[in-house]
Amino acid sequence: MPALPATLEDLFRRQRIWRGGRTAQHTAAALPTGFASLDRQLPGGGWPGGVLTEILTAAEGGGELQLVLPVLAALSAAGRRIVWLAPPHLPFAPALAAAGIDLRNVALVRTARRRETLWAAEQLLRARACHALLLWCREVRYAELRRLAVAADASHALAMLFRPQQAAQTASPAALRLALAPAENGLEARILKCRGPRSEASLRLHINRPVHALDCPSPAASRPRDAVAWPCPA
Repeated sequence: MPALPATLEDLFRRQRIWRGGRTAQHTAAALPTGFASLDRQLPGGGWPGGVLTEILTAAEGGGELQLVLPVLAALSAAGRRIVWLAPPHLPFAPALAAAGIDLRNVALVRTARRRETLWAAEQLLRARACHALLLWCREVRYAELRRLAVAADASHALAMLFRPQQAAQTASPAALRLALAPAENGLEARILKCRGPRSEASLRLHINRPVHALDCPSPAASRPRDAVAWPCPA
């Protein structure tokens, strides 16, 4: 005898469907962001695991690393593997170490093409090869975003995609979308989308160091001013 179709309430309980205006209960626990005011605004009280999160910035090196350094430090200290995929600029390991990140638990993956970047991200998530994935990709189609979101759901990992601020004008299946901009003594963050009620107001997040403190202090004249900190492979 064929199994009867699941009821709508059963689908809600199994997280197959998300109901608008209602905070979703994820099987992966939320991770504190390190910013109390942001935690209070995020469903679950922190960065959601097992979903795709988009962080949209006006410019690369505009403070996005400052936002995620606390959770990365906590994860690496607990022996969790962090993968950084396709960073836009040259990394600087000492700055990350000074921020409390254990570089032994950080891996760097470089790719040559956009399609390779997205393929690598999907494989890392589906294989549960990391506890946190940070991915930079400027152009991502909706169907590709959907594949990333499904892969993130299967991984239970912290999955963060960094994109230009212009992407806010396009639809996305990401569970959390956050717009970020530099501000005096910190960052200004605005939640564009989340699973549950959200505040329309921007949040001012205080940073104890300059927004560009992770720039590589190298004498090389060709190095970009807004180079992103990155652990060099051993």
